[in-house]
Amino acid sequence: MTTSAQIPPLLKDPDRLESRLAEIPPEPGVYFMRDGSDRIIYIGKSRKLRSRVRSYFREGYTKSERIATMAKQVSEIEFIVTDTEAEALALEANLIKQHQPYFNVLLKDDKKYPYVCITWSEDYPRIFITRKRQLGKEKDKFYGPYTDAGLLREILRISKRIFALRQRPQPLFKDRPCLNYDMGRCPGVCQQLISPEEYRKTVQKVAMVFQGRTQELIDILTEQMHKSAEALNFESAARIRDQIAGLKSLTADQKVSLPDDTVSRDAIALAADAQHACIQLFQIRAGQLVGRLAFVADTHAEPGAILQRVLEEHYQTADSVEIPTEILVQHELPEVEILADVLTQRKGRKVTILAPQRQTKAELIEMVERNAQYELQRMQKLSDRNQQAMQDLATILDLPDLPHRIEGYDISHIQGSNAVASQVVFIDGLPAKQHYRHYKIKNPTVTAGHSDDFASLAEVIQRRFRKYSEDPQLSRVGNPDWPDLIMIDGGKGQLSSVVAVLQEHNLLEDLRVVSLAKQREEIFLPGESQPLETDAEQPGVQLLRRLRDEAHRFAVTFHRQQRSDKLKRSRLDEIPGLGHHRQKQLLGHFRSVDYIRQATPQQLTEVPGIGPHLAQEIYDYFHPS
Repeated sequence: MTTSAQIPPLLKDPDRLESRLAEIPPEPGVYFMRDGSDRIIYIGKSRKLRSRVRSYFREGYTKSERIATMAKQVSEIEFIVTDTEAEALALEANLIKQHQPYFNVLLKDDKKYPYVCITWSEDYPRIFITRKRQLGKEKDKFYGPYTDAGLLREILRISKRIFALRQRPQPLFKDRPCLNYDMGRCPGVCQQLISPEEYRKTVQKVAMVFQGRTQELIDILTEQMHKSAEALNFESAARIRDQIAGLKSLTADQKVSLPDDTVSRDAIALAADAQHACIQLFQIRAGQLVGRLAFVADTHAEPGAILQRVLEEHYQTADSVEIPTEILVQHELPEVEILADVLTQRKGRKVTILAPQRQTKAELIEMVERNAQYELQRMQKLSDRNQQAMQDLATILDLPDLPHRIEGYDISHIQGSNAVASQVVFIDGLPAKQHYRHYKIKNPTVTAGHSDDFASLAEVIQRRFRKYSEDPQLSRVGNPDWPDLIMIDGGKGQLSSVVAVLQEHNLLEDLRVVSLAKQREEIFLPGESQPLETDAEQPGVQLLRRLRDEAHRFAVTFHRQQRSDKLKRSRLDEIPGLGHHRQKQLLGHFRSVDYIRQATPQQLTEVPGIGPHLAQEIYDYFHPS
């Protein structure tokens, strides 16, 4: 029986490719590209499906290296026809969000720029800064990415000073609020001294700051202040007055001279070299620069197409109030009318997109472009350093090409207890944290008091590459998941254990493996008794050291987490009838074993899954007669 994993790429079967292309209609819609394993690797839209899809396979058609690599892996094409181009745009955005195909990644997730996250999925939303934008819970909201992390932290600090917000991620005390409540800086979220509805109203005011609606918020608060004063509630009026003063300090000295201060507008421009495009988006509301966002993209399309995709992705998750009525662009967008119609429909009023050529608006675009150019220069310096390091490493190891994807592995434990492993990934010399992975060591011989790093590394490598040994036809060349180099933290012994596993599964011929010993920063190759002659400070060795240190940090962090969780549950394991799931629910409710010990049987029954009988068992365990 033929499986989907055995379907050859369409480029290797011209008759089937031509037959498939002929079935695609010349209508607007969305198309899917699937590889031999039936995975969706690319999703696109077009006003004429047949022409767009055919262009991927046309000889002589200029394509980027990324798109050419994708086309070589396509084994099946599917499509959905829509009535209009606007429907195709909306459908494409939803499908990309749902499937997250590898080759659809335009904006690089290099963790360089921070976001603000508001967890609207929780009864009492948290507000925090993160560099990892993940599609976790659908209701959670991300704002950014912001170019100035320091300014962003200051805005969040001032916001927590202006408004009474939760100050701690976890409660300090079980049965009473902390000092922040007494100081008026927190409304007592930990003890639910404020209702979720009232607290969310406060968070909504803070969200307006990150939506660029600071002036609108000031106007609302000003009206509330006057009403409080008229009602002789001078304490409330004074508190609102202080909030208004704090908000005005956020927008001080950010005035941008434009002819119409009543229009909300965004201005976007880019600067690009052969590899990367740095995009800057200025958010201007009521003549004030309220936000400066930054994006990094691969240079694989015309500037206008890159700007269009950035705007599509940026406004995809934006609320209607965040969409400006005017968007200034550096280059004409290829599908400007479609995007304008979609944004107009979402906002409920006309949204204009134009590329100004003269006067004040053109000068604004030039200013945005200059900022993008400075950011590109900084990226080029970093890229040059990484390029030099990869070239040096390729020379040291006699690699045929630069190591685009490097994976590093390390083991962490204390005398065999809570043994874990880490897999970290560097792409083009930079950490790609979205590809990091943890492993819990399952080898039954690795126990407390008996460690075996050799066996642990062998297990991890076997689990990492199991799918390739089970399916020899699974693509390796051009596969973004296949590493160009593997680095093992350790010496000859650790390297030999990994090599043995790869040989056993017939993978060693297609993989390059080295180890880096800690003491002298020595590089060992398979089968060689002596390390390579290198200088610990040369660029290639420094790159491996950064990789090794990151693998060690990631492994140790996970080990500490596992050890902490085990210590939390060690006493709970002794209670009959209390399994892992109920332990987790107890700890989630009470936060610590000490609080569980202090709880009454009635309080214990408030935890889902804990009945009166089990609650009494838990209470009796901590309170023996």
